Amino acid sequence: MRKYITLFFSVTFFLYACKGDKTPAGIIKHDQMVSLLTDVHIIDGSLYSVQQTPDTLYKYGSGKYRALFKRYGIDTAQFRRSMKYYASQPTEMGAMYDQILANLKVKIDSLNKIQSKNIQQKQNALSPNQHR
Repeated sequence: MRKYITLFFSVTFFLYACKGDKTPAGIIKHDQMVSLLTDVHIIDGSLYSVQQTPDTLYKYGSGKYRALFKRYGIDTAQFRRSMKYYASQPTEMGAMYDQILANLKVKIDSLNKIQSKNIQQKQNALSPNQHR
C-alpha cells in the first residue's frame, strides 16, 4: 500500500512539474495582455474627463472598450477569463503591472515632450521678432 501512495504522489508531482508555465488555451498571452491593460488604463484615465454620471460613463466607456477589444481581436468574455486567470497568478500579474507602469511612464514622458515643444513653439510665435 505504501508503494502505491508513493507512486501516486510521485506521478502527481511529475505531472504537475511537467505542466510548465504555459498559458492555458483561451487566455490572452502575457505580452498582449500587458499591451491591452496599458490601453485599458489609458481609457480609464480618459474617462475622468467625462462628466461623472453613470449613464455618460457607460455611454462613452463601453464604446471605447468595445473598440479596444475589437482592435485586439478579443471579446469581453475572453478578457474576463484572462483577468481571472492572471489574478490567480499574483507573481505574474505583478510583473505585468511593472511592465504596464513602465509603458505608461514612456507614454506620459512622450506626451510631456510634445506638450513642451508645442508651448515653446507658441511662445516663439507670439514673441516679437527681434531680428528685423
